[in-house]
Amino acid sequence: MKSHPKIIDRIISAIRESKTICIVGHVRPDGDCIGSQLGLSLALMAEGKEVTCWNQDPVPSKLRFLDEGRIVGTPKMNREFDLVIATDAASFERLGKVGVSIAKRGLFINIDHHASNTRYADINWISPREPSTGELIFRLLKAAGWPITPQISNCLFTAVSTDTGSFQYPSTRPSTYQVAGELVKRGADLAKICDEVYQSFPLGRVRLLRHMYNKFRLAYDNQIAYFWLKKSDYTRTGSTTDDSEGLIDHIRAIEPVVVAIVFEEMEEGMTRISLRSKNPEVNVNEIAGIFGGGGHHAAAGARIEGTPPSVQRRVLKAVKTALAARK
Repeated sequence: MKSHPKIIDRIISAIRESKTICIVGHVRPDGDCIGSQLGLSLALMAEGKEVTCWNQDPVPSKLRFLDEGRIVGTPKMNREFDLVIATDAASFERLGKVGVSIAKRGLFINIDHHASNTRYADINWISPREPSTGELIFRLLKAAGWPITPQISNCLFTAVSTDTGSFQYPSTRPSTYQVAGELVKRGADLAKICDEVYQSFPLGRVRLLRHMYNKFRLAYDNQIAYFWLKKSDYTRTGSTTDDSEGLIDHIRAIEPVVVAIVFEEMEEGMTRISLRSKNPEVNVNEIAGIFGGGGHHAAAGARIEGTPPSVQRRVLKAVKTALAARK
């Protein structure tokens, strides 16, 4: 008896019927995005498929160890594919410039775990119960009977680990530990992954972290912590946008804080916000949804038009309303 949903069989069938396949991910890819993309790409290459792996933005420096063969590239026009698979992208817009480059395609498959996913493809496997897309890719490979090599295990373990905050987030389930254990059995190198992802930070990131501790603010009886990242901050500290990954967790960890917010300056008139909640009664996915964004119950984001003071005022007001509603 099969222990997986029928949609997995549909996806496996579509892959087996396709020769040219493009695996795409979201802008500013994180560990789950890159790990899922590469894990799936490597598995399909081993099955004899002609695989292209595209992202708008390059692989973050701390994740380059996963892409030994430099598989992930930037999108090109006028390419045709039998099949395109998007991993870890909650909406078509999150694909960025890649979206335009995959217009000449046959079937389109969307594999994701975000509750806010807009189901933009022909086949949509969306499972918000899973804390990472990497876990879904693992289930797919197992159901298909495709070999999960040590290199693939490294990719998928990184995906699972990073999107669960090293198994600390409340979204982590018993099955997550089981998947992680299986990946270790199949050759995932824990020492290498931990060193590369969690214990090797460039000096620019450390300077950016110091800047954050100097500049963060508290509000609403210290239940909200927030800080701004401006383009000049990256220049001043010698850091890149890659180095901002995970900074929000440092202010989220402050004891009275319930919701942490990062406001990041984008192009003129646009601000990117990241939200984290550590109280199950405060759903930041709903808060992000007010501004056209989304994500998960405890982690979400959005891009908001307006002046920085206006954006900050509106977001803080929405978060305060959510905090007040739980009382």
